[in-house]
Amino acid sequence: MESISEIRFQVRSTEIDVNAHVNNAKFLEYLEWGREDWFERRGLDYEYLLGLDVITVLARIEANYRKEARQNDTLRVETQLISVGNTSLKMRQCIDNQRGELVLDAIVIVVTVEAKLRRPTRVPDAIRRHLSVANHET
Repeated sequence: MESISEIRFQVRSTEIDVNAHVNNAKFLEYLEWGREDWFERRGLDYEYLLGLDVITVLARIEANYRKEARQNDTLRVETQLISVGNTSLKMRQCIDNQRGELVLDAIVIVVTVEAKLRRPTRVPDAIRRHLSVANHET
């Protein structure tokens, strides 16, 4: 399985702000869609992780806004797992437009947390094995 996932969608009028481009906060939602897709494509959806008594929580995001996106642009969010710590995952995400122009790039830290007790817990092996796949592909 590829270590990178991608989603594509068209920017809607409701995502545009007073400056006639996508609101900066909306990009965080786009990145979330990309991360959800990454997990789901690997069979690691919310219900599966909950069965392991694990949820994932966003701990940090460092986003670089490179170019504006406008209504009707087609955007592509690419998500890749780049490292795994004891209780956290580091992911790289990029958004580009239909012209292949980089719109945003981000580094995201996600922490695995016990679902019931709400405290950090070791990243499950079911997630860790996808890092080894990524490392073998490079």
